Amino acid sequence: MALLPILVAPHPVLKQTAKPVAKVDARIARLMDDMVETMYDAQGIGLAAPQIGVLERVIVVDVHEKDEPANPIRMANPEIVWASDELVPCEEGCLSVPEHYAEVTRPKAVRVRYLDQQNEIRELDADGMLATCVQHEIDHLNGVLFVDHLSMLKRNMILRKLQKQQRQGATA
Repeated sequence: MALLPILVAPHPVLKQTAKPVAKVDARIARLMDDMVETMYDAQGIGLAAPQIGVLERVIVVDVHEKDEPANPIRMANPEIVWASDELVPCEEGCLSVPEHYAEVTRPKAVRVRYLDQQNEIRELDADGMLATCVQHEIDHLNGVLFVDHLSMLKRNMILRKLQKQQRQGATA
């Protein structure tokens, strides 16, 4: 397995739409494993392939509690096939928008259909943090960042701060 570099907004790849995976083969399964390792190393709970510069519809999530064993879920071509009418706000952050957090309102529960690591079609009923995380990562596959759910003023403030940090890092 390998640690992969995570792209930071406003990197242009993060605004592109990922292409569907034809089949979960050995290459995609290895990508999933590398993404899980990268997510854990970055202390995240989700990671989408576009965040590592791969424009394919692959996400990994793990919202286990600190006192529970790791429970990564690997998904190719995830699609929400049902979402609850009830919406809930949740404080979100993102490995591609480091050190910035904001409240985003999303459906409380979702059902997701996807291909697992063995190329089998699965469905997952998710609620709470898992539902939020899955929706957040699927957004990445569509070129949407959590800041895109915020007001233009808040979004632009965050993106300008990230650009400034990147410029300062480049000159340091």
